[in-house]
Amino acid sequence: MSWAGPVASPDEARAILGLGPGPGSWYEVYSACRNYFIKGGEILSAQRPISELKRIPVASTSIGQREKELVQQALDTGWVSSAGEFIPRFEEQFAAFCGSAHGVSAMNGTCALHLALAVLGLGPGDEVLVPSLTFVATANAVSYTGAKPVFVDSEAATWNLDPARLEAAITPRSKAAIVVHLYGHPADMAAIMAIARRHDLTVIEDAAEAHGAEALLDGAWRRVGSMGRMGCFSFYGNKILTTGEGGMLVTDDAELAQRAFWLRDHAMDKSRPYWHPEIGFNYRMTNLQAALGLGQLERVEEILAGKLQVARLYAEGLAGVRGLQAPPAEPWAKSVYWMYSVLVNRDFPLSRDQLRQELLAAGIDTRPFFHPLHTLPPYAKGQRLPVCEDLAQRGLNLPSGPAISPEEIARVCQVIRGVAERS
Repeated sequence: MSWAGPVASPDEARAILGLGPGPGSWYEVYSACRNYFIKGGEILSAQRPISELKRIPVASTSIGQREKELVQQALDTGWVSSAGEFIPRFEEQFAAFCGSAHGVSAMNGTCALHLALAVLGLGPGDEVLVPSLTFVATANAVSYTGAKPVFVDSEAATWNLDPARLEAAITPRSKAAIVVHLYGHPADMAAIMAIARRHDLTVIEDAAEAHGAEALLDGAWRRVGSMGRMGCFSFYGNKILTTGEGGMLVTDDAELAQRAFWLRDHAMDKSRPYWHPEIGFNYRMTNLQAALGLGQLERVEEILAGKLQVARLYAEGLAGVRGLQAPPAEPWAKSVYWMYSVLVNRDFPLSRDQLRQELLAAGIDTRPFFHPLHTLPPYAKGQRLPVCEDLAQRGLNLPSGPAISPEEIARVCQVIRGVAERS
């Protein structure tokens, strides 16, 4: 059977295809009919069934030949655990990439955050200011120390920590602030660092999602992670640079770096084996992970250029779609677009969650924004933070991994445009 032409409704489409009564959504029909594409209210003769279309994941990792070579070298040395040449090389080179003097690798980004707080000696009775709109690890790391996370609302322009609300939340118990660079766009570090100086507040950057992003500070471009007293990164599989699992703490403070190295390795006395004066952590990265990370770092400019290309293709492909709001792009910031994130506004024909279902039916994976942390059961105390609550309800992360192809981006944009045009 072959058909191409306008149809009035999903029910009419199902009748033409001989599918009988069924769901009313165009893309539920699209998914069900298997041998036909539905586009903008038309049935088109299919070249391939929907079941054969490649699923587009929300994140896809780019692993090159160089990474494989370095991992093989690490395997060949036999140093596969937490000793070996690749660990210090990765630490030194990643710190230099960030513009910092020291790098301390860790098991993952959460461990890096916990180390940063631990080396400051934070504990019960202390408060740490954190944005509510972030991944839960930011607050959990504070809770591990016994300190209290204090949640701060976002600013609408950048989706990041609002500097004015940050300053308003400072109390005599406030010892530090963790500043997250959400979805790859830097927070307003110039304003935040000025506040921190006024209140003697230590700033830790959570740059898990923003490797290579930059912001203007004191008239110069600075990479994220290098502006606060410490910066923390994640190398999870969906991040811009990956080691599978892994993390890094960077700092210019040699004393803090040395204490982080020590705590990371069970707080063991280097001159007296198996003597542990304090309770430490087993937060070490493996040599295999570091080899993979070093290979990724050698390709970092290529990877970052690819992320900018992804953002450009999405911006062009979704231009003019009513009700979709593009991600932040402030003139004082250079975003790396970890995710190409949009807001589904109220003048879009469908809700954010309905759009996600339409994309899923077309084989396209997406993610909603994080739930604000002040609404999660471990932290809910009835607090209201209206900006981040609104962003969380409307925010949508489109497939954005380093390995995504222009053809896949075009397919995502085509489906979104089809949904918008038919409604």
